[in-house]
Amino acid sequence: MSKRLLAEIEKRAKLIQDYVLSDEYVTRFNPEDMRDAVTAYFRSGGKRLRPAVLLFACGAVGGDESKALCAAAAVEIFHTWTLVHDDIIDRDALRRGQPTVHEYFSQKALAWEQFRGDSADARHYGVSVAVLAGDVQHGWGISLMTELTTRYEIDSTVTLALIDNLDTFVLTTLVDGELLDIQQSRMEIEDLTEADIEEMQWKKTGALYEFCGRAGAAIGLNTADFSHPFIEAISKFTSACGTAFQLQDDILGILGDEKLLGKPVGSDIREGKRTLIVRSAYRKASPVQRELINRVLGNEKAAAGDVREITELLVSLGGVDMAKQRAKAHLKEALYYLKKIPESSYRDLLADWAKLMTEREF
Repeated sequence: MSKRLLAEIEKRAKLIQDYVLSDEYVTRFNPEDMRDAVTAYFRSGGKRLRPAVLLFACGAVGGDESKALCAAAAVEIFHTWTLVHDDIIDRDALRRGQPTVHEYFSQKALAWEQFRGDSADARHYGVSVAVLAGDVQHGWGISLMTELTTRYEIDSTVTLALIDNLDTFVLTTLVDGELLDIQQSRMEIEDLTEADIEEMQWKKTGALYEFCGRAGAAIGLNTADFSHPFIEAISKFTSACGTAFQLQDDILGILGDEKLLGKPVGSDIREGKRTLIVRSAYRKASPVQRELINRVLGNEKAAAGDVREITELLVSLGGVDMAKQRAKAHLKEALYYLKKIPESSYRDLLADWAKLMTEREF
């Protein structure tokens, strides 16, 4: 993995964190619990891959990265509110090694006199704070997008077109994917096709990555013409990378290092996620192996030993290899589109970033 790439991502991650956590924004959020909830995931770190690729895309078409900084911060905030809500949906207690927003405020409320140890009410409070925090973050992200024109003098037609694209197409596509994920987790594995699963994955992850490429290129060119050859090429590049990212995420969800991931490995199995890994392995499984998969997959109380056994099956039956092959196929498609962009150091960064999608361990 390119050390230069990681250094460039880290540099931009610092810029985004400083931008978002400046007093200009943070002091807007009250009361204190809401301020803490809205900023929690920014303070706990994060990969910041989406803002990085937006800024790289801007530079790749000859644009000035500094003019796209507010948009890069906006997509990270947009991504963050989806994480806050996703953690509620998946009932996750940890993210990046720290309590999720709803979990943190549930535990905090338990210590308050007014809840008197009522765990149900305390949990409801935690979920309520997280829902509201996600709503605030969504609005904050859109507000930051307006700074393209008000602060950085990007043509207002570009700003409006990007806001419209983000808050209509991307939002509805992402929510569609999230709901499909929930529905698929309750479906029979054999009833799902590879196309069904990849469609859901692209909607959950690829659509926002596609937007990052489109937004960066549009800002760099200062045009709202999304059919511009460079904008189309970078959009398709980041779109394909988004699906590759999700496939690698599925692999890490069962084989990753918990310290690097910041969440328990095996949670996807307990949540019943119908990934390509699961589908591919299930098709090759014996009747006895299928019975085990059906019994453990989606069982929140599954024993650690059962989860380990399922993980070994997913590997031995070729499910992980299948996901790796599909991720590489999407990477190949992405790099095909990237070749339509003129050579530059930014294009090299984009190529390295694409490879990171299928090689990362975090």
